[in-house]
Amino acid sequence: MTNATAEKNVSKTETGTDNSALVTKQGATHIADTVVQKIAGLATREVSGVHSLGGGAARAFGALRERIPGASASAGQGVSVEVGEKQAAVDLQILVEYGVSIADLARSIRKNVINAIEQMTGLEVVEVNINVNDVHIPGDDDESEESSDRVQ
Repeated sequence: MTNATAEKNVSKTETGTDNSALVTKQGATHIADTVVQKIAGLATREVSGVHSLGGGAARAFGALRERIPGASASAGQGVSVEVGEKQAAVDLQILVEYGVSIADLARSIRKNVINAIEQMTGLEVVEVNINVNDVHIPGDDDESEESSDRVQ
């Protein structure tokens, strides 16, 4: 990078015209991956039609964790992120409710996740990849809970 290019980038950052107030002449703000992961997970769960996040093993582990007194479900379950100095990328694994348009749901999730991360962190979200692992059919949970109750 030439000095002229570097000066242009610095002045662009200092004036805030590049949508990032994370690096200024007063200092830099670094945001941990887990912060962005939790924001993305919570923003995804807010969207109607998302039953849960994570693959089968992650959901099973989360269900076990919920049964332990004092333990809480992980807000970042089913979410992986890559966070740079000014940008972030998000990968989501979701379980959708039966009957929901997956294309519309994906659009809503992307919008909500991008808005939440950009508003809270100042990072630019460059992509939100969504992997739909399964469809939740009402009544499936009731049957699995009854069978686990019989085992105990």
